[in-house]
Amino acid sequence: MNGRVALVGAGPGDPDLMTVRGLALLRRADVVVYDRLVDPRVLDEAPLDALRIFAGKASGAHVLSQERINALLVAHARRGRRVVRLKGGDPFVFGRGGEEAAALAAAGIPFEIVPGVSAAVAVPAYAGIPVTHRGVASSFAVVTGHEDEGKTELSVDWARLATAVDTLVILMGARSLPRITRALLDAGRRADTPVALIRWGTTDAQATLVGRLDEIGALAEATRLAPPVVVVVGDVVALRQRLAWFAGEAGDDGAAAAEPLDPQLREALLRLR
Repeated sequence: MNGRVALVGAGPGDPDLMTVRGLALLRRADVVVYDRLVDPRVLDEAPLDALRIFAGKASGAHVLSQERINALLVAHARRGRRVVRLKGGDPFVFGRGGEEAAALAAAGIPFEIVPGVSAAVAVPAYAGIPVTHRGVASSFAVVTGHEDEGKTELSVDWARLATAVDTLVILMGARSLPRITRALLDAGRRADTPVALIRWGTTDAQATLVGRLDEIGALAEATRLAPPVVVVVGDVVALRQRLAWFAGEAGDDGAAAAEPLDPQLREALLRLR
């Protein structure tokens, strides 16, 4: 008899943002297949004897292919096991949860989707940036900055998107930031539009850089800001000056977590925070 698979959103990083339903399923799991950005404290909620399988992905470095992950979910469920596929953020927001659900459906495996708190709204909130605000922004769009390398052309039409909404939230865009900012500027987005780069949002390592659209690429390069980074483009970023609230926001060496801290980085962080 087949088991069941739950595609569970683990939230943006802070373990306290895990949903009640997600925790309940995790505490009964026989198998947990988890992603790179899932906090280890969340994994501690699984039974001690649960099988834990790391399926982390970073740009250009995948421990397991998506096809292999799909096959693992199906195989363990067919053995009658309760499987939790634990994904950072929300499974259906650039998490390839739709592909995994489709594979399970094709194999006749029962499954459920447990939405998670998406980094697209949670990370800006932890940096004191509302993605909408009356009189400032009445629309926002969530976009991936990292697309399938096999594509012959990009599916994100930056030229049309540049001025279509008030706030742009770009996930997985750190490495493509120079290309993205140039495309937005070329399409008519104001050069002085405020931009925030938020690294390790909602965690104790959170650090935020703020600058103009026409200078943020250079600032990111100067500070060697590496993923994971959420990019927010829009006038709502200026509200951070009054709304920054998160006591866990890292100090001047937060943005350099796991990397050497040089004087240029320290100076930039002190100037921009």
